[in-house]
Amino acid sequence: MQQRSVMPSDRIASLDIIRGLALFGILLINVGGYRVVMEGMELPVIAGADAIIQRFITVFVEKKFFSIFSFLFGAGFFLFASRAESRGDKPLRRFARRLFVLLLIGVAHMVIFWGSILPAYALIGFLLLPFYRASLRTAVRIGAGVLLIHLLAIAANVWLPDLSSAASGATSLLANDSVAIFLMFLSGFLAAKAGWIGRTGEHLRSIRKLVLLLLPIAVGLGVWTWVAAATGSPRLPSIVALGAIPLSYFFLAGLFWLLNNRSIAATLGPVAKVGRMALTNYVAQSLIGLTLMDICGIGLPTPRQIVLVAAAIYALQVAISVLWLRLFRMGPLEKLWRALTYGKSGQKQPRRAAAEGA
Repeated sequence: MQQRSVMPSDRIASLDIIRGLALFGILLINVGGYRVVMEGMELPVIAGADAIIQRFITVFVEKKFFSIFSFLFGAGFFLFASRAESRGDKPLRRFARRLFVLLLIGVAHMVIFWGSILPAYALIGFLLLPFYRASLRTAVRIGAGVLLIHLLAIAANVWLPDLSSAASGATSLLANDSVAIFLMFLSGFLAAKAGWIGRTGEHLRSIRKLVLLLLPIAVGLGVWTWVAAATGSPRLPSIVALGAIPLSYFFLAGLFWLLNNRSIAATLGPVAKVGRMALTNYVAQSLIGLTLMDICGIGLPTPRQIVLVAAAIYALQVAISVLWLRLFRMGPLEKLWRALTYGKSGQKQPRRAAAEGA
C-alpha cells in the first residue's frame, strides 16, 4: 500500500516556531554545561551584571524551555502516530522504532555533550505508547493525577526539608525531572489528541482564558524565584522545579495566542526553519559551541559569555537553516532519523517531512 506524501503545507507553523524558540532557551542552559568542571579549574565569579543575567535565566529559562520542547515532542508523537495509522502503517511499532533510533543518536551525542537530553527523551517516550489507544478522558485523569503528585512532592522538598530519609527519597523520586518530562510529553499528546494543535484559531477564547488564569500564578512564581536566586536560598532548585510546568503552560498558551496573528508568525518565519531542523540543530549546537569557546579561549563561561555564545550560535543556525531548507526538504539528522525509522520495510517512506516534532 503506497503512503500519501505529506506536503510542506501539512506542517503546523506554530509548532516549528515554538520549537525554534525553545532551542534558543535550551542553548542558554546548555552552553554553561559544555565544559565539564574538573579539579583545579577556576570557577567564574558571578557578580554585578552577570548575577542579574543569571537570575533572568533562572526565572525565565531554566527548566521551562526543556519543558516546552517536551510538550512539542508529545504533540509530535500523536501527529506522527495518527498519520502513520492513516497510511495503513502500524503506528505504535513505527514510533517505538523511531524512539529506538533516537536513543542511538542520543548515545552518540553524549560522546560530544554529556548533558544530551536525547537518550532520556527516547526512553521516557516509550511511556507514551499505551496512551495512544486510551480515551482522552482516561489520559487526562492519569495526567492530572501524576501532575498533582509531582507538584506535591516538589512542594514537600520546598517546605518540609527535614523529612526522614525514606520520605525524602520518595519525594525526590516523584519530583524528578524525568517525571516533569513525561508530564509535558503527555500534555502535548493530549493537546494534539483533543484537536487543539493546528486549530488554535478555533480555541482562541479558551487559550486567552488559560493565559489570564495562569498570569498571576506565573508572576508569583517568577517573583519568588527571583528573590530566592537573589538571596542564595538553598531551596532555589526546588522552587525552580515547582514553577517549571505552570510557567511552561503559561508560555505555551501565550505563544499559541500570539502566533495566531499571521504578521507575527510571518516575522518569525526564519525561526520556524530552525524548528524544522530541531534534531540537527540541537546536536550541532554542542559542536559549534565547543568550537567557538575553544577559538575564543573560554573555559567555564560567565553568564554574559553564555548569552553572547548562545546568540552567536543561534544566529548562525538561523542562517544555515534558512539556506539548507531552500535546497533540501529536511535537515541531515532528520533525514537519517527518518530513514532508520522506516528502514527497508515494504512500505514506501513518506516523501515529505510531517510536523512530527523532534
